[in-house]
Amino acid sequence: MSVFRLLQSRVGEKLGVHSPSPFGRWLDGTLTHIEEGTITVNFHVRPEMCNPAGVLHGGVAAAMMDEVMGMTVFSLDLDHFYMSVNLNVDYLFGARSGEHVNVRSEVIRKGKKVVHTECRIYDAAGRLLTKATSNLIATSMPAGNTNGQA
Repeated sequence: MSVFRLLQSRVGEKLGVHSPSPFGRWLDGTLTHIEEGTITVNFHVRPEMCNPAGVLHGGVAAAMMDEVMGMTVFSLDLDHFYMSVNLNVDYLFGARSGEHVNVRSEVIRKGKKVVHTECRIYDAAGRLLTKATSNLIATSMPAGNTNGQA
């Protein structure tokens, strides 16, 4: 089964138990939408994800976006693993502990070795909280088998 089809079968499910990424399992988002090159994941902002003011920590927000952008590239069913070479983040508003945020990523351009992605975090009311861009580069590691995880 292709990674894209496997991800499609997981819409509505928590990704924690299925993610091949240990950090992705800790983030424990719920896949809410997927099209080839576009993914949306909902995350519950837990207290351990927050700064001392009870607001989603910027590093965790960046990690959520990096994780979802990686999944989005993964959804293209490419032959090799890709990894981030940069991550440019703009923080606009914060989310508080207990809230849910939607992280939406899309591939903007797929080149021979580099994939350019954009990602945005929205609160439950649809307000833009954070946005990012990233370039991911093909590694020499074959995509291989995810052992049913994605």
